Amino acid sequence: MTRKVYDANGTEPSGPYSHAVDAGEYIYFSGQTAKNSPTAKDMTGDIAAQTQQCFDNLFEVMKEANLTSDDVVKVNVYLTDMNNFAEMNAVYEKQFAAPYPARTCVAVLALPLGAEVEIEMVAKRSAS
Repeated sequence: MTRKVYDANGTEPSGPYSHAVDAGEYIYFSGQTAKNSPTAKDMTGDIAAQTQQCFDNLFEVMKEANLTSDDVVKVNVYLTDMNNFAEMNAVYEKQFAAPYPARTCVAVLALPLGAEVEIEMVAKRSAS
C-alpha cells in the first residue's frame, strides 16, 4: 500500500514522519509543537502562545487534507508541566465547537525540540 500523506507549508517535521496520513475514513495527524514552525519566535514559558501555534500548525495540515476542526474526533495533548493545564485548556476550548472531540491530556518528562506542549489529532472524513 502506498501511503497518502499531507504536509503543510510553514511547518517542518522534526524527524522522519509525515504531518498526516490518510487511512480512508480517518486521517491521523502527527504531533505538532510550536517549534515545528520555523517562523515562530521563541515562546518558552508562554503555554498559551505555544498551544495556539500547535493548532495553527495542525489546522494548516488539515486544510491540505480538506478538513476542518469539526472533523476532529480525538485530540491528544502532551504537557511537560500539568501546572500549565488551565492555560492550555483556555486556548484549546476556542479551537472547537461543542460537542468537543474526545481528548487525553498527559504530563510527559520532555518533548522534542524543547517544546512544553505537543498536540496530535485524529479526524474522520464526513460521508459525502
